[in-house]
Amino acid sequence: MGLLSALYGMGLSCRRLCYSCLKKPERLPAKVISVGNLTLGGTGKTPAVIAIALEAEKRGLKPCVLTRGYRGRTREPCFVGKGGGPLLNARSAGDEAFLMAETLRGIPVVKGRDRYKAGLFALKDLRPGTLFILDDGFQHWRLGRDSDVLLIDATNPFGNGRLFPEGILREPLSSIKRADFIVITKADMAAAETVAGIRRKVRRYNPGAPVFEASHKPAVLVSPSGETAGLDTLRGREIYAFAGIANPSYFRSLLISQGARVVKFRKFGDHYFYRQKDMDEIKNDAGGLGIITTEKDLVKIRELRIPDRMFALRIEFSVAGDFYSDLFSIMDGRH
Repeated sequence: MGLLSALYGMGLSCRRLCYSCLKKPERLPAKVISVGNLTLGGTGKTPAVIAIALEAEKRGLKPCVLTRGYRGRTREPCFVGKGGGPLLNARSAGDEAFLMAETLRGIPVVKGRDRYKAGLFALKDLRPGTLFILDDGFQHWRLGRDSDVLLIDATNPFGNGRLFPEGILREPLSSIKRADFIVITKADMAAAETVAGIRRKVRRYNPGAPVFEASHKPAVLVSPSGETAGLDTLRGREIYAFAGIANPSYFRSLLISQGARVVKFRKFGDHYFYRQKDMDEIKNDAGGLGIITTEKDLVKIRELRIPDRMFALRIEFSVAGDFYSDLFSIMDGRH
């Protein structure tokens, strides 16, 4: 391990020790399910949080998403949405928080760097019996939780096995032991032996937590105005694609899996906020090609002059087995 990763690891250990021995996590007067990962993005966390919130609502629970709203300009706890669509724009809320508020109609989304304070803020308006879903919470030790769901990306589970900044790990692999549920995401895009290898590695650190496999499947194409088109429109079509996400190559492979011929592909940094100059360049580069991006990118460009023939690929999280029944058992004390 290099010096920078060693220093990062020491800082992480000190912070973890502080919250486990000195400060102790704060508890909200409500159940909390945390959804997070060990790596720097790319596990499909946002679709997973959306799916869990929707399933909770379907089962008669009262979910509320607590999110940091990464890179959002608003600092104090606030509602990004109260179930009727976003109350903030993407720059104020952060791209992922905005997308969740736009998708989760009927489900509140609350943003705050300190998720404990954000939860207390939310409870002033919410009904008794709220179930908080803590977005990107595996390393947020300030807030106590009833269950930790750890997502592991089958297409790039642990990078080179090193801590940031030499690798993509936020924590050592030994931290897998904290997880109550482990979900191997994008399992359908990896070889069976790769998924089996991830399971073996997980069991070294956590022999007891149930392990589930999930897919992130393309569902539909969405235009900037909200109109939809079937995936069959991609089949055999030459397209220009761009993305500002943690794992753009996975997005490209999804388009190819739907039969699209990706003639040109442009990568931007994760959580990149686009300027008009970028849109103009994309329009010129694409020429007469149709343009496809991600939903997370689409929410950040609606206020710009965007090219015609642009759609976003909507992704839906699907998990096998009794995942939801086991996860929501905390509401009746079975977990």
